[in-house]
Amino acid sequence: MEPSREATSLESVLPERRAGAGHAIGRDLFTLAERLDDALVVTRGADPVYANPAARTLAEKSQGRSDAPGAALARLFPDAAWRACDQIGSWRGETALPGSDGGLLYLQLTMLCLGAADEDVPARCLILHDDSEARRYEDTLQERHSELQNAYIRLAGTQEQLLQSEKMASIGQLAAGVAHEINNPIGYVHSNLHALNDYVRSLFALIGSYEELLAGLGPDSGAPERMAELRRRFDYDYLVSDIPSLIAESREGIERVTRIVQDLKDFSRTGRDEEWTAVDLHKGLESTLNIVWNELKYKARVDRHFGQLPPVECLPSEINQVFMNLLVNAAQAIPQYGHIELSSGCDEHEAWVAISDDGAGIDPQVQQRIFDPFFTTKPVGKGSGLGLSISYGIVSKHHGRIEVQSSPGQGSTFKVVLPLRQPVRAPVS
Repeated sequence: MEPSREATSLESVLPERRAGAGHAIGRDLFTLAERLDDALVVTRGADPVYANPAARTLAEKSQGRSDAPGAALARLFPDAAWRACDQIGSWRGETALPGSDGGLLYLQLTMLCLGAADEDVPARCLILHDDSEARRYEDTLQERHSELQNAYIRLAGTQEQLLQSEKMASIGQLAAGVAHEINNPIGYVHSNLHALNDYVRSLFALIGSYEELLAGLGPDSGAPERMAELRRRFDYDYLVSDIPSLIAESREGIERVTRIVQDLKDFSRTGRDEEWTAVDLHKGLESTLNIVWNELKYKARVDRHFGQLPPVECLPSEINQVFMNLLVNAAQAIPQYGHIELSSGCDEHEAWVAISDDGAGIDPQVQQRIFDPFFTTKPVGKGSGLGLSISYGIVSKHHGRIEVQSSPGQGSTFKVVLPLRQPVRAPVS
């Protein structure tokens, strides 16, 4: 490898010019400089006296030519660098310039003062490190990071759409039952109000007759007998006792309809705008039970064994969806008519709700896959295979877990365990 035309040796600029050890050191430094990956230029004053092969390569990248590479690279150092080197012995900076290939070169610049400070023409060492590849790699990483971030945002949106789709599919399966549940109370409210209307008209007629009788009452008018006859004809005593019951039943029916509709609205609400709230899990379970009651009431007797639960911080509509999936699964696991048991409890850190059935149970090999997306043992049209998978995702999002105990022919217990308080969540950017 031939040295640059600007210098043949570093010995001419070394402070030690004695023969022997000084000559050996100079030869070793020259060999080191020739092998450096970074561009190295040595100047005497402002005049370059040596440039290593890496300097010639860098000059070609930046200038498109390699003659006098030291002078070309020295011009990249600002005047402030030369002054700083004279005053404190070193300077560091960076610059960017167009490369001969049309791209940008990013260079880290270092200037060191060689020799004694009182020399008339001090030697300086200029080191230029080409950081372009690292910058391009960093830019590529940043671009990939942005792509991954956008992909994550799209995936989160897709997951939410999938969650909502499963929710809507579940509501669709329950729509006939909910309509049936609404029609029953509406039916007897309508019937009661019709009867109540007839009763009230009879009462008005009776009261009008009383007014007529009282207006023309005389000592020998026979009014008491007529009043007694009217009371018997309109069954006045029965009306007085039955009207409050009809009104009470009507109010109960209307309240039930209102409760079902509100539960349905709460359940179908999207999670995007929902806030983390400390709620009563029992209330959420009862609300969900009200939604799916038509699915359960012909399949099982539901018993409750609730413990005392403090409020649990969660996204209520999502936890209610977990309860709904587990309740419907419990009913569908019972071949004929069976028993579903709801229980709950807590310790100082966690609360749990368990849903047990005495249905067919789950084979141990199948248990390993029940939370896999699209895995189902139900007949075609009976299940999408997403209910338990989505439930698992929701509970994991809440930093909880779902525990399963099941044996073939012995029924199943799904236990939802949630922390009472969620860990501190980082703000969403």
